Amino acid sequence: MTATSWEPSGWETGAPVRGYVWKAAQPRAAVLLTHGLGEYAGRYVDRYSRLIPELVGAGFEVYACDLRGHGQSEGRRAVVDVSQLVEDHLLARETLRGQGLPVFAFGHSLGGLITAASASHDPRGLGGVILSSPALLIGEDQPAWIKMIAPVLAKVAPTARVTDLGTDHLSRLADEVSAYRADTNIHQGKVAVLTAASMLRLSRELWAHYGRWTLPTLVIHGTADRITDPNGSRRFVEAIPVSDKTLHLVEGGYHELLNDEGREEALGWILGWLRGRTGAGTRV
Repeated sequence: MTATSWEPSGWETGAPVRGYVWKAAQPRAAVLLTHGLGEYAGRYVDRYSRLIPELVGAGFEVYACDLRGHGQSEGRRAVVDVSQLVEDHLLARETLRGQGLPVFAFGHSLGGLITAASASHDPRGLGGVILSSPALLIGEDQPAWIKMIAPVLAKVAPTARVTDLGTDHLSRLADEVSAYRADTNIHQGKVAVLTAASMLRLSRELWAHYGRWTLPTLVIHGTADRITDPNGSRRFVEAIPVSDKTLHLVEGGYHELLNDEGREEALGWILGWLRGRTGAGTRV
């Protein structure tokens, strides 16, 4: 298919963001996709093993938005209070409740943290959750004094840039790293204080709630990920009491597993997991 074949329709999410929907001809379910820090929803059309076209081809409608301060949405570039993004996610889920399809939530990196927080707050209407390299454990290697002053810094200097995540460990494939660096729609550089502090706060608060998790869950993470901590995925899967939970740790895998070596296998895990929970045994 040509690139124009994957132009999305607009979607009103209920929040002041740019929303998109990619329709399937005979939909079995809907997937609410939440992207990572600095990027945008449309990147999942051409990158990430063409995840959106693959989902649509398998009978899953895909709904997504550019987070505030990202892509085509308004706001200071990648300067966000993550708690607000969770509220936006909950609003978006509310709009999907009446569309007559089971709804699954997929979140990558920061989007994984947002998705986990949204599902913890209110699991209603979700058939399951997929977390890709989620940012569930933040600041483990930071001194206690930095964690203590982070909320103060977020108030007095929210746009200051403090942490450089870098790009070298996005993927073991050089062409994928080059494509990321060349993408002018991606905000690249250090993480803003407000973003970092709100991620730290939310990630710490959520551990007290995972013991009530009830949703079927798939988590994938690379063991060599230096952008988000794979130990967070391990602890999360151990903490949630639901029986239907799967953790795939990719030995030596980097942050963007769907753009990394072995990406076909990672894509297969996602599609297979969704098919297994929607009665979708064969590709449409």
